[in-house]
Amino acid sequence: MQSTLGEYQETQAQEAFSLQNSKLLKVSLNQITIQSKLGAMVAYQGDVRFEHAGSGGVGRFLKKAVTGEGTQLMKIEGTGEVFLADLAQDVHLIKLENDQITCNGQNVLAFDAGIDWDIKKVEGGFAGAMAGGLYNMSLAGTGWVAIISNGPPVLLNTGDAPTFADPQAAITWSSGVTTQVKSDVNMKTMIGRGSGETIQMGFSGQGWVLVQPSEGPVKGATPPGAGGQSGGGGLLGQLGG
Repeated sequence: MQSTLGEYQETQAQEAFSLQNSKLLKVSLNQITIQSKLGAMVAYQGDVRFEHAGSGGVGRFLKKAVTGEGTQLMKIEGTGEVFLADLAQDVHLIKLENDQITCNGQNVLAFDAGIDWDIKKVEGGFAGAMAGGLYNMSLAGTGWVAIISNGPPVLLNTGDAPTFADPQAAITWSSGVTTQVKSDVNMKTMIGRGSGETIQMGFSGQGWVLVQPSEGPVKGATPPGAGGQSGGGGLLGQLGG
């Protein structure tokens, strides 16, 4: 048989987390346990087991219930390889080494057992009370984190100048960054003549923030195409990993 499918051969890697292409994550389990977004599995090979991960404690369960932040997680373990994706969004890898990042919960695809997570509040007073991005998911420890973006993102250095982004477009930022919520509420906003950009998240201090070119997938919209150049390193090159 002749075909052009050879370019889609499975890629091999030494690390447990590796990009099969820019839209698809491969995790080599080998008796390790990971957590991923519920329903993100698209294929697996070997003896792999899936289990609903829950919230990992009453405190986090209550935070998720009250804030709506975070994502439904499943636990994956066993031997073999599992392939993960979400609506053909771009996948990026970050390797934490006793460090912490903060993410929009919907942009977390998977992370390994060495990572602990919690839900944290973004300060902002009255503006914060109105902001959809008031709560976010904190990931800390040592291990791999895979995040997704709706399109190719931009990595902004927050130490160069005060930086602001839409709460749904800012998908992850580093531990040294201070956040706040900014509001442009005025009389025009109250009578429906605002700019449509009433709430922004502010970032300052030494570090970075990753911003996707979208405010998130629109429910019911056609998923983005699976095309694009293959990615071999995600954000690691830019982050110094």
